This record gives sequence, C-alpha cells and structure tokens, in this order.
Amino acid sequence: MKRVYITTALTCLVMMAAFIGCFRVLNLTGGRDSLKVGFIYDNDESTPYTYNFSLARDAVAKKYGEKVEILTCSNVLDEEMEEPLRELADEGCDIIFFNGYSEKVRQLAPEYPDIQFCQTSYMDMYGQTVPANYHTFKGEAYQGRYVSGIASGLKIRQMISDGIISEDRAVVGFVAAFPTSEVISGYTAFLLGVRSVVPQAVMQVCYTGTWSSYAQEKTAAQKLLDNGCVIISQHTDTIGPAIACEESLDEREVCFVGYNQSMSEVAPGSSLVASRICWEPYVLAAVDALMMNKKIESVVSGRIHGTDVSAGFEKGWVEMIDLNLQAAAPGTREAMDSTIEQFRRGNDNFVFRGDYTGADPDDPSDTIDLRNGYIENENTSYPLFHYVLNDIITIVE
Repeated sequence: MKRVYITTALTCLVMMAAFIGCFRVLNLTGGRDSLKVGFIYDNDESTPYTYNFSLARDAVAKKYGEKVEILTCSNVLDEEMEEPLRELADEGCDIIFFNGYSEKVRQLAPEYPDIQFCQTSYMDMYGQTVPANYHTFKGEAYQGRYVSGIASGLKIRQMISDGIISEDRAVVGFVAAFPTSEVISGYTAFLLGVRSVVPQAVMQVCYTGTWSSYAQEKTAAQKLLDNGCVIISQHTDTIGPAIACEESLDEREVCFVGYNQSMSEVAPGSSLVASRICWEPYVLAAVDALMMNKKIESVVSGRIHGTDVSAGFEKGWVEMIDLNLQAAAPGTREAMDSTIEQFRRGNDNFVFRGDYTGADPDDPSDTIDLRNGYIENENTSYPLFHYVLNDIITIVE
C-alpha cells in the first residue's frame, strides 16, 4: 500500500513539474512579465491638453503597477524631439507615446525596430508608407464638439426665450490656434451642433497663432466677448478663454465650453460643459498588446487604417464631462444623451451636412457643398475637414 502512495505522489510531482514547465514556456512565448513605457509631452500637466493626455499614463500605472516602469519627458517642443526620444530609447523603453506633432518620431522609428512608437496623429496617414513600428491614433473629436454645440444651442435658445439676448445676437465665439483642418473641423462641428437647435446662430473665430499662450488666448476671448459673443469655446491649450468668460459675468451672462479638461474649478459661474478625447483606451490597449506579444492593431478596438486608429463615443474614445446643471437649459442632458446614442450606433453622417458651402482658407478654389454631406475620419484618424463655411463663420483679425 505504501508503494502505491509513493508512486501516486511521484506521479503528481512529475505532472506538476511538467505543468510549471509548460506554463513558463507559454509565458515566454505568449507574454511578458514587465514593460518599460515612455511618455513625451509637448507641454506640462498645467495645460489642459497635456493634463488630459497624462490621464492615460496614470491609467497604465494603475492597471499594471510594478509590472510597468514609466518614464516621462515634459515640455518637449516638436523641433527638440530627437534628444528625449533617443534618451527614452536608450533607457530601454519598449513603447513610447508622444502627444505632439513632430515628424521626428516617424523618421527615427526605423532606427529602433524593437520599440513601438505611438504618436497622436498630426497629418493624413491614408495611403502613406510608414515604419511597421510607428503608430498614430486620435479620438474623433468632432463628435464631442457637435454635442457641445447642442448644449450651447439649448442655452442660447433659453437666453432668447428669457429676453436676455435678441435672436440676432445668437453668436458664438471660438479661440483657435491655427487654421489647420483639425481646428477647423472642430469649430465647424461645434457651430453645426449649435445650429441644429438655433438655425440662425453664427460664429466668430479668432486665431492666436500659437497653441499655448495664456495672454494671447485670453485677449482673443475678450475680443470675441466685446464683439457680442455669448458663448466661447476654444482649441488652444490654456485656461485663458475660460478666465475671460468668468471675469465677464459681472457685466452680462456668458458661457464657456471646454475642451480636453473641465473648467468648472477656474470658471465655476460660466462653465457650461466640456468634451475630451479619451486617450486611455488606445494607450491601455497598446500596452496590453505588448504584454501579450501581439500587434497593437490586433488588440486596439476602433477604425483601423493600417497602423492608424480612430474611434469616437462608440468605443469610449470621446466623452462629455462636467455638464453644469445650474447653467444648462432644461433638457440638455437628454438632448446630449440622444445624440451620443446616435454616434454609438454608428450614425455619424448627420454632422457635416446641410445647406452650406465652404472654401479652403489657403486655396479659395478648393470648395465644398455639404448638401451631399461629408464623413469625417473615414480613412484616417486625423481630421481633414478644412473648409470655412460661407456666411455663417467670420474670421476676426
């Protein structure tokens, strides 16, 4: 009887050893125990754009803990990208994320074929040949802009009904950095969202010529407010426009619509709502892919265009934040939710559509007629709508 027990025990030990051996082999071939992840920011976390992107880094740290070592470089100008990029590569990073617009990332990627380089998209990658280890990604921001416009339109309609403004004062302002397609796409979607509620609404746009300048952005917002704009939004990187709106409340009712970050703390009285690109789904999926030794695009969920990926509300890549119920018009939450549900169902062909024409500000011969509609982000994560709509959008110098 003792021999049977001994034999059984030996058999169990052999099976256990074999199992552990197989597990180790599978672990070596099917996944990793640790990663080194690099993040490069074009600014620091005091600015809304970089703060919003840093949330993805925090999500990686929270999910993986000690399995991931994270290295971060901040305030890196596009033209100064090469040195920090090489430093992170030499430090042994397995994957590097960058939220800026430097061409250097794509140029240097072939020199480090074992490192994955993931950059927020900054140009149309459709049909372009890129290194296999170079990836671009961006949330479909126009969706959040349009929903913000709906909230703004409802507020304007309430202001008209309450006699605060007349119908001919349905004017929104937009503080913009540069007339790039990304910026134009965003402010056009915002205005069309407003006009879906208030058809007579128009927009004034003031360019700052820089992505990040508190003084210039605040000055631009003040100029728009002085011109009679009742709601201000922005595609720049500081809190300047929000502060300008908050400081104007003593004189008249105005609202601010944020992007990338809630402004309720710095502008509690004027902040209406904000939208943000959620970088977390892509960044987490990309890290997951490396942990499993898989191709990033086989794990990321979105519209896949080679090594370029985008998505909107349907994948959690865009979200609305901090609706101010004290300032919002009745029914705003319901109207926003209804439109978001359309996006989630894949119905996205209603935004850039209507009896509108527009032209490229750099090439007036390049025009568009939106009666047939326009689908944004159809083939690339970078927004390509670059037409300033005639009669309803004015560029303020």
